[in-house]
Amino acid sequence: MNNVPSLVISPEGNLQRYLDNIRKFPMLSHEEEYMLSKRFNEHDDVHAAHKMVTSHLRLVAKIAMGYRGYGLPLNEMISEGNVGLMQAVKRFDPERGFRLATYAMWWIRASIQEYVLHSWSLVKIGTTAAQKKLFFNLRKLKGKLQAFEDGDLHPETVAKISSELSVPEKDVVSMNRRMAGADHSLNAPLRADSDGEWQDWLVDDSESQEIVTAEAEELSKRRALLENAMGALNERERHIMTERRLSEDPLTLEALSKQYNISRERVRQIEVRAFEKLQKEVRNAAVEQNLASAF
Repeated sequence: MNNVPSLVISPEGNLQRYLDNIRKFPMLSHEEEYMLSKRFNEHDDVHAAHKMVTSHLRLVAKIAMGYRGYGLPLNEMISEGNVGLMQAVKRFDPERGFRLATYAMWWIRASIQEYVLHSWSLVKIGTTAAQKKLFFNLRKLKGKLQAFEDGDLHPETVAKISSELSVPEKDVVSMNRRMAGADHSLNAPLRADSDGEWQDWLVDDSESQEIVTAEAEELSKRRALLENAMGALNERERHIMTERRLSEDPLTLEALSKQYNISRERVRQIEVRAFEKLQKEVRNAAVEQNLASAF
């Protein structure tokens, strides 16, 4: 297994100097990213991994800032996010046609959220995925519903949040009480020996417009590449690929084998071949787009 690059990327010391320094690392083009990832995956090239990591440190800092409202040190959240980024680089497969930033975003968030859950004073128990989702979305949904009442939430608000997040109403009430119990005056100091105030750490939990726009553009590009690549498949390959990989309710190999009067193994072989064709078409189209944009 490839080793995660032995790097220590931590914003210890002057945080502002760290943020200024990471802005100096250049962003990678799709082709550069692809070649670097191949070098790391196939030759354990640590220098290639290092370049992929450093080019995405700004993404980590941006995501970490969205969690400042939990009152935890920003430099520590950035450090945890960097660990997630390195895990993403280690596991990234450029052949799938996605950009590293799109893939790494989930690893970075997961690492930061785990740190928040283990560090925040009110969350001292192992939580389920649903409880994590409730913890990180409750405040956002309360703002969306304009539920600013003190104490317990109105039953109607509880019902809406419960439905939105698919969690029991009692969990919504419990989590709201736990989170409200930790509230401090916005002008209260973070610590007795600190000049900072709680209000200095409050930010909008919603995604920044830059990230939302970037994700939408990336999704649009991927869909366009996929639609064009599907044209390289014959009718049977296209149908099997659609039913097996692109349908919300995929058909089984058995069902498709009966439709075409062939064995399940033959259906599987056609699916694999079609997927390989799509990969090749998408990769070639992406390279062509990058070459065209360079001129």
